[in-house]
Amino acid sequence: MHDFLSRLGQNVAILGTQWGDEGKGKLVDAMSEHFDLICRSTGGANAGHTIVTNGKKYVFHLLPSGLLHSNTIGVVGNGCVVDLVDLVEEIDSLESLGLQVFDRVKISLRAHLLFQYHKAVDAEIENRKGAAKIGTTHRGIGPAYEDKIARIGIRAEDLLDIDLLKEKIATNCKFHAQNLGVICDEVAEFERLMSVREKIKPLLTDTSKYLRDAIGDGKKILFEGAQAHHLDIDHGTYPFVTSSNVSVGGIFTGLGVSPKSLHHIIGIAKAYTTRVGMGPFPTELTDEFGNQLRENGGEYGATTGRPRRCGWFDAVVVKNTVDINGVDSINLTKLDVLSGVKTLKIATQYFLDGQEIFNIPTTKKHSKNLEIKYLEMPGWTASLSGIKQFEDLPKEAQQYVLKIESLIGCKVSSIGVGMDRTDLIFR
Repeated sequence: MHDFLSRLGQNVAILGTQWGDEGKGKLVDAMSEHFDLICRSTGGANAGHTIVTNGKKYVFHLLPSGLLHSNTIGVVGNGCVVDLVDLVEEIDSLESLGLQVFDRVKISLRAHLLFQYHKAVDAEIENRKGAAKIGTTHRGIGPAYEDKIARIGIRAEDLLDIDLLKEKIATNCKFHAQNLGVICDEVAEFERLMSVREKIKPLLTDTSKYLRDAIGDGKKILFEGAQAHHLDIDHGTYPFVTSSNVSVGGIFTGLGVSPKSLHHIIGIAKAYTTRVGMGPFPTELTDEFGNQLRENGGEYGATTGRPRRCGWFDAVVVKNTVDINGVDSINLTKLDVLSGVKTLKIATQYFLDGQEIFNIPTTKKHSKNLEIKYLEMPGWTASLSGIKQFEDLPKEAQQYVLKIESLIGCKVSSIGVGMDRTDLIFR
């Protein structure tokens, strides 16, 4: 681990390369004890990370999962949307497991607040879309960002002016009731927020200044990505995407730090592919093997419990992420789940009307006509449990990793071979 970390530099980002759920939390956990600050820059509590250590499971929703280490400070940036009551519950839940979290959290004054009416609006909009719905988590993330872009959002700093806060909540409740017919209880919303106001106030920080000062002081920062590149509002499989920029650019806008402050980008890729919700998924397996892969990999959402769709590794998807984000190295997760699969497939190229394309088409017509070229490779039967050196992997597993590396044009620097935080191979 020390040799691996020494090559990365002062400040490092960890980003998902597929559609989320790649296992980012595990690498964050393994690395975070060597960093001073762990930061979330975008997204909300719909992006959970699960950490398993010493047989105990910790689930993080909005807080950076690196807080599992007692020496770290967790920063929730201005690019996030925050349900403060849920956040307090998350803090209390972690503290009930023995973690001292409260005094190690910084929340941006400019982070936008998420209310119960956002969750109601989320469900209403999805219901109105009918068959065209995109499969949101109904946690209000999209509507909170919609309010932000519409310039009617309520920010954490508004907690400091109670009269203004009450006025803004009333205005927004009336707005959503009039435009969507969503019943909003402005009094209940206000009182719900007031129930945690005093507990939250000490956490509110000018996090941009805080981080710039930390960088100047030589502190090491780990930027913990949420979701993944192909769920990015601009670069993902639109409209089946999240509501913020979860690619590398979101780090800078969502935390207020300079691009020059980032020294290494690690992309997380699962050894196969999964996706939650609707949207294009070229290599999806809808047969019994797809179901088997889901069960073997425990492919259910950490926050929602929703079953994930499963499919073969897609080198086109991951290479697109590598190229756009400038990914420096890859952490390949869950290689152990593929043990016992006789023949493995990797999607290597896309063709549309006879022409090669380099990203997923997002129209139904083009998705239907997409042709995929696959490479078949022999699998392995041996368990990967306890393996610490790449050279000790079965020959077929080594070949699989090296082939992925060559197809995506990026070095696989670490490999997950089990659920525990120690089940990692560093190259």
